[in-house]
Amino acid sequence: MTAFLATTPVPRDLPLPLPLPEWVLISFLVIFFLVHILFVNLMVGGSVLVTFFECLGRKSPRWDSLAHSIAQTVTVNKSLAVVMGIGPLLCINLVYTMQWYSANALTGHAWLMIVPLVTVAFLLTYLHKYKWESWSQGGWKTLHLWVGLSATLLLLFVPLIFLANVNLMLFPGEWEKVRGFFSSLRIGNVLPRYLHFLAASIAMTGLFLAGWLGRAGHDIGHTPGFSRPDLRRLFYKVTAWVTLAQFVLGPLLLFTLPAVGITTRLYVIIFSGAALGFLTLLVLFKELRSGDEHIGRFYVLICIMFSFVVLGMGTGRHVYRQAALAPHQADIQERTSRYAAALAEFNQNLSSTPPVQQTADQLFMNCAACHAPNIKLVGPPLTEIAEIYAGNPDGIVAWAKTPGKKRPELPQMPPFAHLGDESLRMIAELMLEKGKAAK
Repeated sequence: MTAFLATTPVPRDLPLPLPLPEWVLISFLVIFFLVHILFVNLMVGGSVLVTFFECLGRKSPRWDSLAHSIAQTVTVNKSLAVVMGIGPLLCINLVYTMQWYSANALTGHAWLMIVPLVTVAFLLTYLHKYKWESWSQGGWKTLHLWVGLSATLLLLFVPLIFLANVNLMLFPGEWEKVRGFFSSLRIGNVLPRYLHFLAASIAMTGLFLAGWLGRAGHDIGHTPGFSRPDLRRLFYKVTAWVTLAQFVLGPLLLFTLPAVGITTRLYVIIFSGAALGFLTLLVLFKELRSGDEHIGRFYVLICIMFSFVVLGMGTGRHVYRQAALAPHQADIQERTSRYAAALAEFNQNLSSTPPVQQTADQLFMNCAACHAPNIKLVGPPLTEIAEIYAGNPDGIVAWAKTPGKKRPELPQMPPFAHLGDESLRMIAELMLEKGKAAK
């Protein structure tokens, strides 16, 4: 039965139109997602580097000061990541409704835990940031380090939930195997994708910090022991070596992708992006060989080249998603068409079938809940109605169509004009007959 349900797409029984053309929503999805993931990368990569440098700061204060400066950026990037996540979430809800909500349901409790986990992580990052100076000695410093480590671990775990969910939506044929979040990690290639995400986070954060902490406006007094060229060189190295590692993680990700979404177009996009990434890496290493007075001159160029690499990755991700989901979307469309045709045929047959004439007793069931023969329920008994409207069934019909409120102790009767005059007349005559007989 489970396998049958997994291979039977649910039709769109309410085929509401999209608010914008699909290609526009897909373009927004790719662009908004890349902006969102940029700040997620900076948040996650920044948290990792803060924890790493704060650990180094136990032996050398200059690393602790550097970690403190990076921590100032994490909370800002966190807020931007949340705000920029609204756009792609709305777009994916619209374009991939069936697949997205199915994956949400299958990942279960982990998906529901995202909001409380993120809330705790954000509170810990603020506590870590604002208690840096007051928790700087002895046991308090150890506590401070554990607070930062806890926030980092949470910020590393939450993207894994998102990634497992986004990955799961691509493979409807595997849904019957899923029994919650941890079993969803076995679908597709979640681990290579996660490692690629972590490496991208650290590389992007390194590039960002090379510009942010190496800029002319940075107060070098906040990072004692480092000159601006030192900071640029340090974070260029982080970016360069992690990007170099991407040339191992990238092929691992590509060649572990399930074949269902692999196309020639995908290979062209990915290898074009890899070629540009290699050129970017060469420029980056050229920067590292520059003297202190020249380092940073290619920073804007490197950022532009990285942007095109990231755009290629985002486009490739969408191309794979489209190819992987094409059969399932076609099945949904075909089943929706069959559903719509069956519904139209049913409605046509229903309209061509003459309505069944109801008896007075059947029609009276509309009134029986409130009017008993000789007991007051919600409304007056039939004996009382028979006295008021003796020989006047038309008076009952008129009242039933537009009832007022006569008795303050009883609720006002709702109108029954929808039953029609003929049916109301039958009910009225039966009420008078029953009321007279019950006396």
